[in-house]
Amino acid sequence: MAIIDSIVADAIGQAAIPGCQVLVAKNNQIVFNKSYGTIAGAQSPLVTNATLYDLASMTKTSATTVAIMKLVEEGKVDIEKTIGDYLPWVVGNPKAKIRLKDLLIHEAGLYPYIKFYESLLNPDGSINSKWIVPVQDATHQLMVTPGKYLANHWMDSIRMKILNSPITTPGKYVYSDNDFIFLGNIVEQVTGMNLQDYCTKTFYGPMQMRSTGYLPLEKTDKSNIAASELDNYFRKELIQGSVHDEGASTMGGIAGHAGLFSNATDIAKLYMMLLNGGQWDGQTYLKPSTIQLFTSYQSATSRRGLGFDKTARDNANSKDPYPSLSAPASVFGHTGFTGTCVWADPDNQLLYIFLSNRVYPTRDNKAFSALNLRAKIQEQIYQAIKK
Repeated sequence: MAIIDSIVADAIGQAAIPGCQVLVAKNNQIVFNKSYGTIAGAQSPLVTNATLYDLASMTKTSATTVAIMKLVEEGKVDIEKTIGDYLPWVVGNPKAKIRLKDLLIHEAGLYPYIKFYESLLNPDGSINSKWIVPVQDATHQLMVTPGKYLANHWMDSIRMKILNSPITTPGKYVYSDNDFIFLGNIVEQVTGMNLQDYCTKTFYGPMQMRSTGYLPLEKTDKSNIAASELDNYFRKELIQGSVHDEGASTMGGIAGHAGLFSNATDIAKLYMMLLNGGQWDGQTYLKPSTIQLFTSYQSATSRRGLGFDKTARDNANSKDPYPSLSAPASVFGHTGFTGTCVWADPDNQLLYIFLSNRVYPTRDNKAFSALNLRAKIQEQIYQAIKK
């Protein structure tokens, strides 16, 4: 796979990414697992296969969706039911009537993204000291970053902002973080645990996924975590070990749409379990029928599964193939804003994971998307298999 070395070297040379980890597994065996570059550009430490990355929206499948899958199997959640059936604080609002299935396929009509953090800033852009304090106390316990702690009752403000946000066109695909904020809240309401505790108890703990979880600074040092962005709009510091997504950061770092950290070696276990019909290391975590349902196309017009993203319809003839030209229709996974992706391919028993911190030093870096790096590597993997 020398071609991967050269593609990544080129990307690092063009400052598209500081570093990355690329993993390929075939037939339940990891056949390629390599890290490249540094955690934060020149003069910073080299990344290793143990370096943690902010998974961004890979959280949607790697935490929230698998949690919903388990609760559906146990009869505790029904995706044909509505938000109002599970969340008392939504009852009486028009959003109470939205089905969970429509959240999972991003057809609920919810607003894509709300800048929750803007209400925490003074008119001059500085942080309002009423809301965020430098030392944790009884009334400020939500960690934004170490040294910034948010008022506990801020979560009520978030709920109000979501309830008051506009509904666009229900039934039309509009990718929205708010869909998964609701789903994360439903997991927490039904289980009585936060997403971190529920996913650790149900999946990460038994599967020995010791590196996977929210709030990574609780278990490792900052030097073992890839830096994300030099944030000059909200937190005014280098984000390293705290969630990059501002929305998740104002929820204390644990949210349904973002906040999970891991390395490719660890997160691969979860997706190999899904490729394996729910089995991993002699244990059963999910039923094959549940995995089949959630990873299948859900409508004739959308490429989405339930929670999972999938291959573009008619991919081979598309002028914009996704996630790569040779990916068959069975493929499922997700990407992340920080420069991450996971794609599982049942037809070929193939798993591809790419983790990077392309948002360092800034999200405005256009080189990453211009190079189409994730797809380029994935396509080379398919070409290697064909040979």
